[in-house]
Amino acid sequence: MAYIEPSEFATKMVDAGEQKIYMSTKDTLIRAYMAGAILALAAVFAITVATQTANPLLGALLFPVGFIMLYLMKFDLLTGVFTLVPLAWIDKRPGVTIGQILRNWGLVALGNFGGAFTVAVMMAFVFTYGFNTDGGAIAAKVATIGESRTVGYAAHGFDGWLTVFIRGMLCNWMVSMGVVGAMISTSVSGKWLAMWMPIMLFFYMGFEHSIVNMFLFPFSLIMGGNFTISDYLLWNELPVALGNLVGGLVFVGLAIYYTHVKTGTKRTLSK
Repeated sequence: MAYIEPSEFATKMVDAGEQKIYMSTKDTLIRAYMAGAILALAAVFAITVATQTANPLLGALLFPVGFIMLYLMKFDLLTGVFTLVPLAWIDKRPGVTIGQILRNWGLVALGNFGGAFTVAVMMAFVFTYGFNTDGGAIAAKVATIGESRTVGYAAHGFDGWLTVFIRGMLCNWMVSMGVVGAMISTSVSGKWLAMWMPIMLFFYMGFEHSIVNMFLFPFSLIMGGNFTISDYLLWNELPVALGNLVGGLVFVGLAIYYTHVKTGTKRTLSK
């Protein structure tokens, strides 16, 4: 599968971060919109499979198809740019500033939300036949998920907020391993295999992904979830996004950069 050593692809991570800074506003928004939409479709697909088969593992096994599709099309998720873009600043690439990083993150977040929300409305319409029925078992399941991951965390106060933050960290540790893992191969089969493994892990373990949640919680509210928009923002999206940033950047981006790009001086041993 044409394996590439980390020491070879680590610089490509920095290059990728720099390229995203210089991408036009139009291209950034379109690619982010499509990424959010595809990931949302994968999420509702996995939830449907898990609900209908009563087998959560099967849903987790199939969810990565969405991530693989969007990655191969070079669409962008906020979780991915959290990890890659700061590396270009750390590496002192020309024109890469904190302001430009925040611009990229803001545009990608906006595009991701637009795509995810579009799919949430479309799927709600489909499941309810134009909002004329209750949506059935899938709607009930999603409403329950939305409640448990907002007011469920709120019931535990700060410990609940910290729990969702850590779940966000663990999520993007794995998701970013998928992003970077795809760089270890030049073949499509090698790329999808490297992406599939960590993405399956995060989904099955119930870790929190800010873009999946941009679909899940609006969909849950439309389907009758008993929580508010402020519950969602304060007790899920905010801590999840912060956790995604820390997990992806610290455990993947910086870890690889500082051991494969900025390697330490080799030891000298006396004979």
